[in-house]
Amino acid sequence: MDSRERLVQAMGELMWQRGYAATSPRAVREQSGVGQGSTYHHFPSKRDLALAALERNCVDLLPATEQLLSAPGDPLHRLEAYLTRPLPVLKGCKVGRMTQDPLVAGDPGLLKPIADAFAAVHDALVMVIREAVALGELSDTLDPDRLAHLLAATIQGGYVLSIAAQDPRPSEDARAGALELLRASAPASPPAATSAATPHERNPQ
Repeated sequence: MDSRERLVQAMGELMWQRGYAATSPRAVREQSGVGQGSTYHHFPSKRDLALAALERNCVDLLPATEQLLSAPGDPLHRLEAYLTRPLPVLKGCKVGRMTQDPLVAGDPGLLKPIADAFAAVHDALVMVIREAVALGELSDTLDPDRLAHLLAATIQGGYVLSIAAQDPRPSEDARAGALELLRASAPASPPAATSAATPHERNPQ
């Protein structure tokens, strides 16, 4: 791993742990083992390094989610896999947590890779939901766009609840609840056809 890559990795991890404002260039240099001269050669400013780290964090996390949602097979099972996959709930989402940093949220340039990553996940969720509706696994009265936002909000909100409680259970319960709602929204199966029967057969003594 070259010096630039070490800097990006260190900045991404420290921002995840501390936030942008609390991550100093010195801390990044110490964690990466890269000297000051090399740091400024690759990244003239802290913001430049933060942007590269945010882009890398999105690139690291997004493909796994997209692959999960675009995998072959039953769409409802893919939604279940999305909601039940292991998550570092007590550490927070490496991407979503950055939206709570005022310096990131107030900088359109820093916010863009995060917004783009969430938009990509949203589009993938909408696609899977539409497939499930087309197959009759979910009700056609559901709005795929709204449901996709609900599922993503369940994931992100679960991080917040679990960090506040220092307990993974709120996140697990929120995701399990969303899965129960998905299953409950499945159209009822049509009643099985009943064969004609004599009164005696219908009312055995």
